[in-house]
Amino acid sequence: MTVQDLVGNYSVQGSNQEEGDYISYHGFLTLSLDENNRIIAQWLIGDHVQNGTGFYKDSILVINFNYEGEDEEIYKGVAVYRCLSKDILDGFWSEKHGDPLYLGSEYCVRIQVSEFLN
Repeated sequence: MTVQDLVGNYSVQGSNQEEGDYISYHGFLTLSLDENNRIIAQWLIGDHVQNGTGFYKDSILVINFNYEGEDEEIYKGVAVYRCLSKDILDGFWSEKHGDPLYLGSEYCVRIQVSEFLN
């Protein structure tokens, strides 16, 4: 698998950086590449947008992300995904100001183009 194989749109379900393993959000992740074959990521969770950049090696995808909170502060973190296939990413994440006792989690499944059209 190459970094080019990961480009596309994914459905995301995840849990926040807190106690408990329950799904606390759903959304979308779009992965594209820059001119150096580095990952450009954008999450859309409800009406909330997060952006990130990262890299891929040996079935591991690492993305540094940031977003503006409701308090107009910029929050930063890192997400790490095990690429189970080009269509399935299984990961965890942590924010600088999140609860240091826990990691968030995300499970991403590729959305086929026809699913967007229906």
